[in-house]
Amino acid sequence: MDGRAPSTASAPRRAAFAAFVGTTIEWYDFYVYATAAALLFGDLFFPASTDPLVGVMASFATYAVGFFARPLGGIVFGHFGDRVGRKSALVVTLLMMGAATFIVGLLPTYASIGVFAPVILVVLRFVQGLAVGGEWGGAALMAVEHAPEEKKTFYGGFAQLGNSAGALLATGAFSLMTLLGDEALRAWAWRVPFLASAVLVLVGLFIRLKVEESPVFQQVQAETPAELPIKETLRTSWLPVLLGIGALPVAIGGYYIATTFLLAYATGPDVGVSEQLVLNGLSFAAFVELVATLGVAWLGDRFGGRRVVITGLVAVAALAVPQFMVMGSHNTVLIFLLMGVMRLAMSATYGPMATLLAEMYAPRVRYTAMSLAYQVAGAIFGGLSPLAATAMVRAGGGGPAPAIGLLIGMCALSVICLAIAPRHRDAPAASTARASATA
Repeated sequence: MDGRAPSTASAPRRAAFAAFVGTTIEWYDFYVYATAAALLFGDLFFPASTDPLVGVMASFATYAVGFFARPLGGIVFGHFGDRVGRKSALVVTLLMMGAATFIVGLLPTYASIGVFAPVILVVLRFVQGLAVGGEWGGAALMAVEHAPEEKKTFYGGFAQLGNSAGALLATGAFSLMTLLGDEALRAWAWRVPFLASAVLVLVGLFIRLKVEESPVFQQVQAETPAELPIKETLRTSWLPVLLGIGALPVAIGGYYIATTFLLAYATGPDVGVSEQLVLNGLSFAAFVELVATLGVAWLGDRFGGRRVVITGLVAVAALAVPQFMVMGSHNTVLIFLLMGVMRLAMSATYGPMATLLAEMYAPRVRYTAMSLAYQVAGAIFGGLSPLAATAMVRAGGGGPAPAIGLLIGMCALSVICLAIAPRHRDAPAASTARASATA
């Protein structure tokens, strides 16, 4: 033995843990902004309108900028991830996201510098979008490509775990800030969750730098990497990319309807649920998803990832009506129960998705193709879903029926695309790693 075998044997676990920590930090940064956009940014950065709902829509429009930047981030970092390595791209994305989030925490509001405040906010949101656009695909691939064949969905679930963990930290942080009172929250306390990102980034960077490069990428590098991955992706994998986009409306956009939009709708004047109650409910729901994600990923290895995701989609469609109707009851137990059950169903649509998407594409363009599909879906369904749902509800007189119909339609599209999506199988990761160690 040459001393590297123990490292190789533990590489899947280290890669999975690093994927979890890294995506947790990235999504924490992203969801801190999402929570602030729903609760505060309409007043702090877009106060010119006398209609509070218009201010929320302006805030969501700025929020959407991050999603529109994500496909560009997927292309840019996908190029380097397919050419230079998954690990290098992930270190850069983590630093970019952390810096942008920290600066938002220092940003003067509209009352201090006028129109420059929302302009700078848009720029920082764009940087966030670039970073998360390159982050998710690389983190998911590091986990999936290190994993043995029979555990790929389970290990891929660690990258997905970061989403719910980041959401739990973000909503939990704002829930704590609301305890200081509304005046303190709007004056200064909203900045604390943004500034805290700096500490998390340093921790994530320390962990990520210790992870080995993906064995699948090492094999690609030993052959001939794609000269221009985006060009090869569009030439050879355009249909799988389209199917990947169509498979993700609920895993991405449905999530934001059930969190960001639901938060704004439930705390609005028509429903009037307290911010504290909804934030606590969302924190509970994020905890449910955190606990459930690895379980549904494990089920994906046992029964097939597609079967698990489609089952989750059916459950989300069935829960769409009661999720919104329960808000009018102001019943804490019912609100918590429906939020938790809905997030359990959504974890089934999201937990196995890293592996399902990775298997749609060949390794030499996988980072680019996978990131492009995921981030275009993010721009369309994630970036526009809260804005579209808000506009539709406003046009419909304030009732939640348009948002419910939108969510059910997204479930139907996801089922169709998953049913016909292709699958690409790699050589077993363990065999690849052993061959690399021997060489």
